[in-house]
Amino acid sequence: MAQSVTAYIALGSNLDNPLTHVTQACAEINALPNTQVVDSSPWYISQAVGPGQQPDFINGALQLTTQLPAQTLLESLQTIENQHGRQREVRWGARTLDLDILLYGDDRIQTDTLTVPHPYLHKRNFVVYPLANVAPNLVLPNGTALAEVQAQLGDQGLQCIGRVYSQ
Repeated sequence: MAQSVTAYIALGSNLDNPLTHVTQACAEINALPNTQVVDSSPWYISQAVGPGQQPDFINGALQLTTQLPAQTLLESLQTIENQHGRQREVRWGARTLDLDILLYGDDRIQTDTLTVPHPYLHKRNFVVYPLANVAPNLVLPNGTALAEVQAQLGDQGLQCIGRVYSQ
């Protein structure tokens, strides 16, 4: 049997009832084979980062234990995105569901389809704040404490709207 790994997933949506998409995605991720949601962050509203005028996002994070290899986990998350009508036409465009692997154990992964740690993790407060809710003492693979990154980024543009998913 494969070893369990702790992974952290970012969730986001800004189209077609975003709160419904991210909440349903939590349950769908928890239903993946050999995967269990350990903790979920409260949801945050944040301004969209990307081209043109876009609706605000709902963002959150999950802590998982999984026996799925990182690439299989990625493919499973993309299947969930597709089931929610995800379109990949414009980079950083509006979307019904965005699921990103932020961290997969202490692994550093660089393939054509997956980069872990997520390359923008340390630059986006709408990722760092939810992640800090589920892993406040987390130290990133580069040795930096997540709390330090959180303090540097600040909470400008974020509004916590509370926890609406519980496993």
